[in-house]
Amino acid sequence: MTTPADAAAHFAAKLAFETDPSDVHAALEAADARLVLVDTRDQAAWDQGHARGALHIPKAQLPARIPEVAEAGSEIVVYCWGPGCNGATRAGLIVAGLGYSVKEMIGGFEYWAREGMPVDQVIEVEGRRVDVDATRAPDPLTAPAGPAGERIACDC
Repeated sequence: MTTPADAAAHFAAKLAFETDPSDVHAALEAADARLVLVDTRDQAAWDQGHARGALHIPKAQLPARIPEVAEAGSEIVVYCWGPGCNGATRAGLIVAGLGYSVKEMIGGFEYWAREGMPVDQVIEVEGRRVDVDATRAPDPLTAPAGPAGERIACDC
């Protein structure tokens, strides 16, 4: 049987290594220069949609590219598809092995998009690849709306 101290240690450890889309979005909106948000999925997934403000560094490229984009003291946040994928967990292990502070964005891109956070999609226009807004309305199961349509924060 676990003790309350065991539980406290467990949850403190989780919070040290995980963050969620809402907190990441708030840090990006506050222009936290220490935050480096990294999408670790492949090119097709990135093109289909990605968190606005993220850098695209597929998992295999992390060892070479993280030192190029992250200064000392950066807080790197990695994400992949969603809760059914452990790609961000694997990426976090790689980034930590490079000597950087890293957190996994729980819920991944799926919950970023479902919560109505800004999403860009890559399309080709006159031979150029450009980002276009592909933000969706918040899913009421993940970001409920109040009586006047305003978004209700879970205040977590």
